[in-house]
Amino acid sequence: MAFFALVFPGQGSQSVGMGGDIIADFKAARLVFEEAEDELHKNIRRLILQGPQEELSKTENTQPAILVLSAAIHAALREAGVGSNNLPAFAAGHSLGEYSALVAAESLSIRQAAGLVGKRAAFMQQAVAEGQGAMAAVIGLSSERLDSVLKEASTADEIVAAANFNAPGQIVISGHRGAVQRAQQGAKEAGARAVIVLKVSVPSHCPLMEGAADNLKRVLAGISFKEPAVPVVSNVTATPYSGADAIADLLAKQLILPVRWEQSVRYMVDNGVTGFIEVGPGAVLSGLIKRIDAQVATLAVGNTASLREAQKKYQ
Repeated sequence: MAFFALVFPGQGSQSVGMGGDIIADFKAARLVFEEAEDELHKNIRRLILQGPQEELSKTENTQPAILVLSAAIHAALREAGVGSNNLPAFAAGHSLGEYSALVAAESLSIRQAAGLVGKRAAFMQQAVAEGQGAMAAVIGLSSERLDSVLKEASTADEIVAAANFNAPGQIVISGHRGAVQRAQQGAKEAGARAVIVLKVSVPSHCPLMEGAADNLKRVLAGISFKEPAVPVVSNVTATPYSGADAIADLLAKQLILPVRWEQSVRYMVDNGVTGFIEVGPGAVLSGLIKRIDAQVATLAVGNTASLREAQKKYQ
C-alpha cells in the first residue's frame, strides 16, 4: 500500500476557471464552498469560475479562493474514496496551503479556516504600503552565498531576507523594494543563473510582516484547534506540529519566518513517503518536489480527470 502525503499549494497558483469541473461533479466540493461563502459573505465560487483574473489575483481574494478550492478538491477526493482505506502519512502546505492542510487533517473546520485566511490576507495587505515591498526568486545560488548577498543588500532602513527555501537552487527573497533590487543585482554578480521578480502585492515571510503577525496572533488566540488526524508538517520547523497547542504560535510565526519547503519534503521522504498528491490548482509543488527528490511519485489533482487517476492509485 502506497505511503503518501497530501500537499496543498499557496498563493500564485490561481487562474480563472480553476477546479470548475470538480465543483460541478462533486457534491462534497460544493458543500465546502457553501460553508466558506457563508462565513466570508463573499461569492468565492463566482470569482473563481468567472474572474476577472485581476480581481482574483488580489491578495484578499486569492488567499480565500485557493484555500476554499483546495479544501473542496480534498473533500471530492474523500467522496471518491481516496484515503478511505489508506490514510495519508502526512499533510503539508506551502505558506497559505498550510491552512488547507490543517482542514484536511480535521484540525480546523472550513469555516474557521476561511475566517482566519480572510483576516490573514487583510492583515498582510495592510502591513506594507503598495509598492514598498517586493519578492524575487533566485535560481542557482547556494543558501550560503545568498545569505552573504542579503546581508550586503540590507541597510538600517531597508531589509531583505530569505522567504522560501523551495528546492535545491531555488530560494525566494522578500523585503523592501530597494533592498530586494540590490539583492537581485548582488545575486547575479555572485553567480545566480537567474533572478525572477515575482508579481506580488505583499512581501511575505519576512520581518516586514511583523504587524500582520501580531494581528493574526490575536485572532488565532480565539481559535480552538483540534489534534490533527494526520501529522501536519509546519512551514516554520519542517517537522510535524507537536500538538494542537503549538499550531497558533507557528501559524503567526509563519508570516515573518521563511517557508522551509525543501526541508519539509525531505522530512516526509525520510519518514517513508514515496508519493505526493498535490491538492489544489496548478502543479507548482509537484515540480518543486521532483527537484527535491526525483525518485518520488507526484500527482497534481486540480480537475476531475486527475482526481480519477488518484482514485485508482490511492483508494
